[in-house]
Amino acid sequence: MRSGICQRLLSLCLAVGVMCSCPMSVAGIEENEAIVYQRKNDRLDIALTFDDGPHERYTEEILDILAEYGVRATFFVIGENADRYPALLERQLSEGHEIGNHTQTHPLRNLTREQMEQEITACETTIGEWVDKRPLLFRPPGGIISQTVMALAEDHRYRVILWSIDTRDWAHPPVAQITKTVLDQVSAGDIILMHDGIKTDSPTPDALRILIPALLARGYHFVTVSELLAEEG
Repeated sequence: MRSGICQRLLSLCLAVGVMCSCPMSVAGIEENEAIVYQRKNDRLDIALTFDDGPHERYTEEILDILAEYGVRATFFVIGENADRYPALLERQLSEGHEIGNHTQTHPLRNLTREQMEQEITACETTIGEWVDKRPLLFRPPGGIISQTVMALAEDHRYRVILWSIDTRDWAHPPVAQITKTVLDQVSAGDIILMHDGIKTDSPTPDALRILIPALLARGYHFVTVSELLAEEG
């Protein structure tokens, strides 16, 4: 039900050329559609994603937790943060994590096409200083999509990646609330939104310490977004 509403809302927003952020925790859309929320599968594969980093403290702490459990994730990095903490980006890559484009400065205001394109290409250039291949995944700041964003993603050969579970960790909810949100909603193929780029008092590391072993105990496997998209249903 929510999936149909979201897709109709998205179609309307794109048709009239306005900004649109769809309701989260929606059902997946088909593989040939332009925006990916999840990719259902029968192997209990799910993808952890982290936005807005690297962060001088929390990214390293999150990477330590992921390494402890042998979990790989996808990090949608902000270019200026990668410039500020290149060693953390290098560590993400060396430990097998995937890097996606989250713009250079994370603008949430309306931008012209030229300004948004500069945000995307500047982040791509920054990431390109460390990665062998250009990033293929793009997550717009705030999950906000528009005709401009979709056109630029197509022009630059990006898949637009949103999410099916929003932990809202950026709003500093209690750890128990984050873990309940995920454990109550999770199913195979979900893309889970978290943040490593929270400025202060991040609940995310403590939530991960509970969530990862709990999800592993349920039989879930953690994969990168690209691995999730490469799988057949």
